[in-house]
Amino acid sequence: MQKYCLFAFLSIFVSAPVFGQSSEICLACHGNRALTVQRQGKSVSLFVDSESMKGSVHAPLPCTICHVGLNPAALPHAKIMKPVQCQTCHPASGIEKSVHAPFAQCATCHGTHQILSSKDPKSATNRLNVSEPCAQCHPVEGQQFAVSSHGLALKHGGKKSPSCIDCHGSHKIEHIASQESPLFKTKQAKVCLKCHLNDPEVRKQVGTSPGFMEGYETSIHAVALASGKKNSATCSDCHGAHDSMKASSPSSRLSKWNIAGTCSRCHAEIAKIYNESIHGTSVRQGRGESPTCTDCHGEHQILAPKDPRSPVSPRNVSAQVCAGCHNSVRLNQKYGMPSERFNSFMDSYHGLASRAGSVEVANCASCHGIHNIKPSSDPTSTVNPANLAATCGRCHPGANRNFARGAVHVVNTRAAGGAVLYWIRAIYIVLIIVVVGGMLAHNLLDFVQKARLRFAMREGRLAHEHGTTQYIRMSLNERIQHAVMFTTFILLVITGFILKFPDAWWVVPIRQLSEKFFEVRSLVHRVAGSLMIAISVYHLCYIFFTRRGRGFLKDIFPKWKDVPDAWTNLRYISGFSKNKPLFDRFGYIEKAEYWALVWGVLLMGATGIVMWFENYFIGLFTKLGWDIARTVHFYEACLATLAILVWHFYFVMFSPNIYPMNTAWFTGKISEEEMEEEHPLELSRMHAERKDKPGETA
Repeated sequence: MQKYCLFAFLSIFVSAPVFGQSSEICLACHGNRALTVQRQGKSVSLFVDSESMKGSVHAPLPCTICHVGLNPAALPHAKIMKPVQCQTCHPASGIEKSVHAPFAQCATCHGTHQILSSKDPKSATNRLNVSEPCAQCHPVEGQQFAVSSHGLALKHGGKKSPSCIDCHGSHKIEHIASQESPLFKTKQAKVCLKCHLNDPEVRKQVGTSPGFMEGYETSIHAVALASGKKNSATCSDCHGAHDSMKASSPSSRLSKWNIAGTCSRCHAEIAKIYNESIHGTSVRQGRGESPTCTDCHGEHQILAPKDPRSPVSPRNVSAQVCAGCHNSVRLNQKYGMPSERFNSFMDSYHGLASRAGSVEVANCASCHGIHNIKPSSDPTSTVNPANLAATCGRCHPGANRNFARGAVHVVNTRAAGGAVLYWIRAIYIVLIIVVVGGMLAHNLLDFVQKARLRFAMREGRLAHEHGTTQYIRMSLNERIQHAVMFTTFILLVITGFILKFPDAWWVVPIRQLSEKFFEVRSLVHRVAGSLMIAISVYHLCYIFFTRRGRGFLKDIFPKWKDVPDAWTNLRYISGFSKNKPLFDRFGYIEKAEYWALVWGVLLMGATGIVMWFENYFIGLFTKLGWDIARTVHFYEACLATLAILVWHFYFVMFSPNIYPMNTAWFTGKISEEEMEEEHPLELSRMHAERKDKPGETA
């Protein structure tokens, strides 16, 4: 071999313009395919393909640029040549700090003589091809990447799909456990978001919005990771690293059928509980509509359950999570689930309080469980009849078996469990229509009659003279009682209907005033209720133990005369009679209102106390008894409110002969004109008494 190379060297040397600068000298020997050398007992080819070298980026360079110390006449060359030092020409590559530095040479990836530019589609280091040389040392990762979404997209010409070097880097490749690596746990999301968030073309191809991708950065996982908790999940923990696939792929870690297993890597105990639940069992049976982890918690922006923005927070879980399935007519019909479950919850005290902003009141998860949700027929279910007392006892200390008696999700239908409530509601609706409708008709006739008389007086067709004397209508004591009563009544109406209609247009601005809105509302309602009961008890003492009070009770008590007075007045205001009834201190109008108030206070007070002290009274009357009290309380409140608005407000504010207001509630007095109009018998009696006792004033 030495003689052959020496002969080739001498023949070429004559034509070589400068010795040592022509690769043709080297190729005289290394262009022979038969040129081999024995190394460690193996025959190694020293052949160099001159044709392939023509496309190399190093083609214009002589061999001696890389093979320093080369002397073709001195054989073997290996003893006199220095090792190839690529850094001589490429000092800033960073390969010396790479994880590959100890065991990989530049030639391992770039090749030896046929080194092509990485921009060349044929180059082994081109981003479209680089996974193949990487796979020679990383076969498992190479196989995973080849079938991944990234790998398949790259194979089919996806210019935006990442290859090995796009994530790991090219020369300065650090171990992912190194903080210098772009794939270090706390930095990895930035690498992924570089394409999936910041590149509109990639977002369009993948079909995700910027908000969805940005969601991870504010998630509980990202926040925990940023705070130093290295075991918190980042992109590759859920999506996979080299084996990342679309969620629609059955092999994907994020597919409907695999996501629970993916989450179990960090949440093993929770996953075990979930797998035993009705939801986990249904997913394993192939029911795609059954929820898994991401259906409830979300995907990228997974927030802590206590975070008010989280869909699984106490305030949101029922409406934003459970309702999606359990309020679906299609799913309820398909799987035979009871309908109206969600609506009945939202109309319950728990649901209304939750909608009003309470975070302490029970939601769906409070009773049914969180990950351990099971049908009520399962003996281990938290809502199994045998376990309901214990479940209710978490919020209602001392809960007994009566808590489990009666329907939990109450629907006002004739069906069993709701029939009693249905008829109570029906009776009250009829009562409200009849009573309030009758009041409206009565007051409309009264308004027309009084307005007609006012016009007649204004036009001089009706003579009307009266004195200027003021008469005592209400004492200071009575005015204070009245003030406390109407103040507490107004507060009770407002705070009560705020609870019943938390999404009403006039309620929403009030709710937004404070995060403690629900607690304040509840406190105000109960304080007002207590004050109304207290003033009612005081009034009871007043009418029994004071002289004026006994006189009031005597005058306000219904008498037989009230019946013909009512009939005569109806005929008068209807225009069928010109005879107007003569009312005493209190006519049927005031008496009906007063005794309706007495009835309302008794009924509202009793049902309010039952609702307030629910632990005791549900244990005493069962939940059905409590539901009856709640239904009566609401519809009685509707009846009372409408009666006050239609009946009382008309006669003390909008009636033509006293508009804009009867001031007796403030001054305690009314004019002689009002006495003549509304209480002629009382006025006559007072005149007679004054004649008997000269010197006295009204």
